[in-house]
Amino acid sequence: MVEDLNNGALQVGDVRSGKVTKVEEKHALVDVGYKVDGILPISELSSLHVEKVNDLLKEGDEVKVKVTKLEDDELVLSKREVDADQAWGDLEDKFNNKTTFSVEIADVVKGGLVVDLGVRGFIPASLVERHFVEDFSDYKGKPLDVKIVELDREKRKVILSHRAVLDEEADLKKDETLQKIHEGDVLEGTVQRLTDFGAFVDIGGVDGLVHISQLAHYHVETPSEVVKEGDKVKVKVLTVDPENERVSLSIKATQPGPWESAKEKIHPDDVLEGTVKRLVPFGAFVELLPGVEGLVHVSEISHQHVATPEEVLSEGQQIKVKVLDVNFDDQRVSLSMKALEESIPAKRPSFEQPVAAPDDEDNSSGFSLGDMIGEQLKKYK
Repeated sequence: MVEDLNNGALQVGDVRSGKVTKVEEKHALVDVGYKVDGILPISELSSLHVEKVNDLLKEGDEVKVKVTKLEDDELVLSKREVDADQAWGDLEDKFNNKTTFSVEIADVVKGGLVVDLGVRGFIPASLVERHFVEDFSDYKGKPLDVKIVELDREKRKVILSHRAVLDEEADLKKDETLQKIHEGDVLEGTVQRLTDFGAFVDIGGVDGLVHISQLAHYHVETPSEVVKEGDKVKVKVLTVDPENERVSLSIKATQPGPWESAKEKIHPDDVLEGTVKRLVPFGAFVELLPGVEGLVHVSEISHQHVATPEEVLSEGQQIKVKVLDVNFDDQRVSLSMKALEESIPAKRPSFEQPVAAPDDEDNSSGFSLGDMIGEQLKKYK
């Protein structure tokens, strides 16, 4: 028995329940109690694109339809308009109350995703995720939680956002994290992005900054020398500012200092290779390990006299040195270059030997030629 919702003569705009009597490729015939079966065109089946009528209907199905045209023996019906009329009230409530609800992705089109809400709902690509998505093909048939961000009944326009749901969840998680973390906490985080001045690390909905000076115990030129995006890192919380949502972090504070590591690697009499980092009037500071420098005093540069270190060395130069002494408590290492040079023997004074006179009796007697001349001169005085 077909239901007559108006209990009277059929008119345009009436909503009736009917039974599908025949299914063609591009339309269906529906008995709504009128003298002729009504035509339900494929375009009036759904707010979404339909390839074939039998994708949605089969003979014997009951459907609720609206009369859109009634002229003599021509009756045209719409299921799409009935679905839309029923949907708008619910959609307006969800929009006004900012309700989160679940939808199933019906189609992937250029620029975003389409869902059937009784009316066509559209999720623009920029509102699907918080990150860029290159290919949406896997989303078809997938359920997504969404909010309505734009609604226009006259234009039959419904814009949805899954990103708005994710943003709301992220804000809640951020607030929770800011309340529970404290200065001194050691946490695990994920490097999100790098900048010239440091690295931002996600520690649970909050991106804290590891300043470049807090990446390592040694000097860092660019953050990419130490970390890359996606790295899992241990960080120590230095400061927390919940009001401004700022967190300062340190990676180096979670790692042993370079001098701790150096205890196993530097010993007296070791011969090591290092880099000249700084030249000062009294010597050269040489980096032996990242963050560990030793001093080559100017007197230990060479066996030759060196007035200033610049005469022999330049910053950035690689040199070999011998460890003379190590004081880890004071973080000092004494080094020598000249200890690795061959020592230069000191010059002995040379005394000029007198030229030997020809062997004769006078020479053998010990008198010199000068003595003989002196004796002769005395006779003339």
